[in-house]
Amino acid sequence: MSRWLILSLALLAGSAAATPPQAAPAVARPPAPVVPVVVRRFPHDPEAFTEGLIWDRDALVESVGLEGRSDVRRVDLASGKVRLRRTIPAAQFGEGLAAWKGTLVSLTWHDGIAHRWASSTLKPLGTLRYAGEGWGLTSDATSLIRSDGSARLTFHDPATMKVRRTVTVTFGGRPLDQLNELEMVDGAILANVWHQPFIVRIDPATGIVTRVIDLRPIVAEIGARDPEAVANGIAWDAKARRLFVTGKRWQTLFEIRLPR
Repeated sequence: MSRWLILSLALLAGSAAATPPQAAPAVARPPAPVVPVVVRRFPHDPEAFTEGLIWDRDALVESVGLEGRSDVRRVDLASGKVRLRRTIPAAQFGEGLAAWKGTLVSLTWHDGIAHRWASSTLKPLGTLRYAGEGWGLTSDATSLIRSDGSARLTFHDPATMKVRRTVTVTFGGRPLDQLNELEMVDGAILANVWHQPFIVRIDPATGIVTRVIDLRPIVAEIGARDPEAVANGIAWDAKARRLFVTGKRWQTLFEIRLPR
């Protein structure tokens, strides 16, 4: 699936300019990738194995993975320094992160445990249970939305993690798996695709990919040699309308602007 995705996107990127507009077929043609403009660059902890990233009040909040090294941290944007950190039990691998009504919720990869934290202090507020793997996490007005590495997004009751519904994400009519970090932006879900230099925008009602963001120039700038130092981390500052992206063990966090 991943190889199919990157080949499809590369072909679209190469042919989009030369292809004239046509009537929509029965299965909509996948959207061609768009390249974002880098607005600013900020320092990022090069040891942070980024799994979740959000903007909360005046700071970034980041969930960092790997057994024995997982934590949730509030980070100063300008300096990249950690303001406050809370560790996750050493046997657990920290994953996606989302805000919910003054609290934060972070996932674990294999344990089925969601940790709850006070937003400003990161004080632990208990745990919730869910079935399956935890990869990315975001929220809308009513639900926590989880990815698990498949093509499925699961919508949970934030109080209990009871499953409300699921949706299958499709790209050009085919299921798109390896969905990782998630972020809700203006009613749509942005998702990193694991081991791919693309972010996809997903309609949460239908699961259809409606836009593709091409991070290949940014990935090339990072020049990571570690194969696991992939793009992963999307944060949206809704008030200032700023979009941030980074990756696992990246030394830079980027503020980007998308073409209209």
